[in-house]
Amino acid sequence: MNLIDFASSPLSLLPPLVALSLAIITRRVLVSLGVGIVLGAILLNDYSLGSALSYVGSTVAGVVIEDGSLNTWNMSIVGFLVLLGMMTALLTLSGGTRAFAEWAQTRVKSKRGSKLLAAFLGVFIFVDDYFNSLAVGAISRPVTDRFYVSRAKLAYILDSTAAPMCVIMPASSWGAYIMTIIGGILVSHGITEYSALGAYVRLIPMNFYAIFALLMVFAVAWFGLDIGKMRDHEIAASQGRGFDNDKENDAPEAHELNEELDIRESEGGKVSDLIFPIVFLIVATVASMIYTGGQALATDGAGFSLLGAFENTDVGTSLIYGGLVGLATALFTVVKQGIAGVEIARTLWIGARSMFGAILILVFAWTIGSVIGDMNTGKYLSTLAQGNIDPHWLPVILFLLSGLMAFSTGTSWGTFGIMLPIAGDMAGATDLALMLPMLSAVLAGSVFGDHCSPISDTTILSSTGARCNHIDHVATQLPYALSVAVVSCIGFITLGMTASIGLSFAVATVAFVAICVLLSVMSKSKLARCQNA
Repeated sequence: MNLIDFASSPLSLLPPLVALSLAIITRRVLVSLGVGIVLGAILLNDYSLGSALSYVGSTVAGVVIEDGSLNTWNMSIVGFLVLLGMMTALLTLSGGTRAFAEWAQTRVKSKRGSKLLAAFLGVFIFVDDYFNSLAVGAISRPVTDRFYVSRAKLAYILDSTAAPMCVIMPASSWGAYIMTIIGGILVSHGITEYSALGAYVRLIPMNFYAIFALLMVFAVAWFGLDIGKMRDHEIAASQGRGFDNDKENDAPEAHELNEELDIRESEGGKVSDLIFPIVFLIVATVASMIYTGGQALATDGAGFSLLGAFENTDVGTSLIYGGLVGLATALFTVVKQGIAGVEIARTLWIGARSMFGAILILVFAWTIGSVIGDMNTGKYLSTLAQGNIDPHWLPVILFLLSGLMAFSTGTSWGTFGIMLPIAGDMAGATDLALMLPMLSAVLAGSVFGDHCSPISDTTILSSTGARCNHIDHVATQLPYALSVAVVSCIGFITLGMTASIGLSFAVATVAFVAICVLLSVMSKSKLARCQNA
């Protein structure tokens, strides 16, 4: 199949922009992604409808089958979602979710405390962003519901602690992937004064978006900085609305019947019935990542090291192993209570079915991602960074361009793969002293764009973990992401001009505090208007 090359054409931006615009305007994600997919297929196949349909069919099939065999990465994520859905349903059936919520109510005394609990869990579980969003969502949702925290706020906390934490942690799936790319860049430019790990560690304090996005989460949780649509969702939640279980506008109390999934909760549930499956899930996932990484090292004839294991781990397989262990543990908690097998089987089906919507959106997101890749959208955007530009402005320009690329393509990892080598080459051609600032700008911008994009799989999974409407999550997170992006721009401008990490971080911190004060004023002003109305 001969496809038209759009690498040098602004038409490569059309499918993602149409999909993004429709998603925001219509709030119908699947229809919007579908339109973007079909539009891209028609453009790629020179307006031939038959060829476009054939292309769409093969692209969708590629989500499942790749190079004649199973697409293990995609199917591992789908399998993990199904396993986590079934496990979450069993946690409800066992009564562990309700017991934990009741226990937390005696320990967590306020709405603020419930938000901080979710934020700290998001920081603590940094192994993988998919795992973070879904696991922390399952743990935190009963507590935040009990204290009338909106699902949109929980989705924001999940999304803004997952990727930002993973991107600054070497011992994560993100860290391993990024170090692999950085290692190749260092070798190609003959840089020997630090290793890939050393370069990665040096990048952490310059990743302004990740650091200040994490700080913004805690500022929002502590000071109640609710602006824009987030304020509307918080007001609705304070009235007991928006939890998907308010048939008669009831508050989210512990009901005998879980209205959201129609699962009858056991009266004999204990806190351990929730904690043990989650702990086993985390331990098994980490252990599997180390094991699969160690196997890869042994196959290559290399000695074992913890960092090497994370660099070579099979994340998808590890998630499946962890999910199976977590599900088995949750299954044990309901079997030991003597719950009927028919009820257990029904609950497993309900749990699996609850993930079908998220899986369908993911399939569409993966498909449009392939279309955007064939359109060479990333290559076209990358050419915009090249030209006669003062090197001191390159960090902030790369931050913004990487953000635009991640927003348009819906993938931070794909943006890393395209933009990190480009940033390395640009630094090599201008000033090697700017190598690390420019690489850090790409990492920061990629996470920023990913946070803003409705077609990002991590954004979708954060909505899933919080059981929040996807477009509601995107709309409520956007003001905070843009605020942190402004802080990051100030930091990267200062870093490019002065080459001082300390000074640029200090200037960015001052800007962050100023923006938090501004958000606080805006939040109080909106609240006053609502009360007067």
